[in-house]
Amino acid sequence: MEDKLLEYLKAHSSPESELLLQLKRETYQKTTQPHMLSGSYQGLLLGMISKMIQPLNILEIGTFTGYSALCLVEGLKEGGSLITLDKNDELAYLCRKYFSLHPKGHQIDYQLGDASDLIPKLNLNFDLVFIDADKASYQNYYNLVVQKLNPGGVILVDNVLWYNKVLEEPGPKDSDTLALQLFNKQVRLDPLVEVIMLPIRDGISLIRKKP
Repeated sequence: MEDKLLEYLKAHSSPESELLLQLKRETYQKTTQPHMLSGSYQGLLLGMISKMIQPLNILEIGTFTGYSALCLVEGLKEGGSLITLDKNDELAYLCRKYFSLHPKGHQIDYQLGDASDLIPKLNLNFDLVFIDADKASYQNYYNLVVQKLNPGGVILVDNVLWYNKVLEEPGPKDSDTLALQLFNKQVRLDPLVEVIMLPIRDGISLIRKKP
């Protein structure tokens, strides 16, 4: 998407909250890969979908500095929970700081560890799942969470276009591109779900579990 078009889209969409702006600034100041942030346009989509679904329970795989979690929690029902998983404890202080500043921050359960180990231990079913973590594990994450997704529930998966590399034959060392190609094909062929890929930022798959 051209920068000029993206700026037009942002200008005619709802603005970021002041809390998200502060988190974005601090992410750029204190992390070495601030581009991993969901960003305002994608974050608005996450928040909008969450508000439309009004989930009781949300699962996020890949927290980074907590921007996407703060967007997703906007639609969470009172009494529900958003469980967000990440293995990078170096950014935990930043996540916890901003979670504590959000009115629904007390509903966010921030867990550190390998998602492949943590997900099977969760005794909840989910209405909304967001996957934005290591690409090589996407298939494994999907297989684990689709079992815990309520009928009619939604999975959002980030980076499914992978800088448009999914259109090309991956090189012998490009395991991430191959993993994403296999993941995208798996979801398309899964009879349990329906899917549409959205060309937003680096691509988002919107997956709905059939009733």
